[in-house]
Amino acid sequence: MALTPHTLLAGLEIRNQVHDFTHSRILALRAQRSPSSTTNAKYQNISSLRANTMKFLPNLFPRASLTRLFLCFPDPHFKARKHKARIVSPTLVAEYAYVMRPGGCVYIITDVRDLYDWIRACFDGTATEQDVNDDATQQQQQQRPREVDVRSELWEEVPEEERERDVCMRAVREETEEGRKVQRNGGDKFAACWRRRRDPDWPLDILVED
Repeated sequence: MALTPHTLLAGLEIRNQVHDFTHSRILALRAQRSPSSTTNAKYQNISSLRANTMKFLPNLFPRASLTRLFLCFPDPHFKARKHKARIVSPTLVAEYAYVMRPGGCVYIITDVRDLYDWIRACFDGTATEQDVNDDATQQQQQQRPREVDVRSELWEEVPEEERERDVCMRAVREETEEGRKVQRNGGDKFAACWRRRRDPDWPLDILVED
């Protein structure tokens, strides 16, 4: 990626066709030589992997190892029974926090307003797992003791004026294949960014004594 030539980047994609397209683009970029160079030195920091991010992200990346995470035009899964397949959910927001360094950012962009509102609710802590599960599962969850929701302690939204200065946010809006397609068709693009907060110190009154 030209914006961050010294940063390692990995693209994770579950669909074979999309992964193969991305991989071929990377190989084509690597094959380009500058007039003053005899080696394929560019784009060696990029790779792609076919993987299910929703299931295996914590297995692929250690805790606090990522500085940026990009979720670009994810599948909206419009039907209510398919909302649990969305790549952003209350549970996954916590998993993203696990792999992100404090100060690291998650960038999201979609052309579906309903999905955008849902993603905001997940990061803000107002969406719950009951919103994505079927009736039977909801009844089981309602019978459990209510857990403390700590998502608002994990993430803070990056202010708009800071986002406007962020070259990565500009790339998310303008440089992706899907973003260009939406632009050509005159569609709307909804983007946001959240920053990983530093983990709070453990209160002394909840530490377990020997």
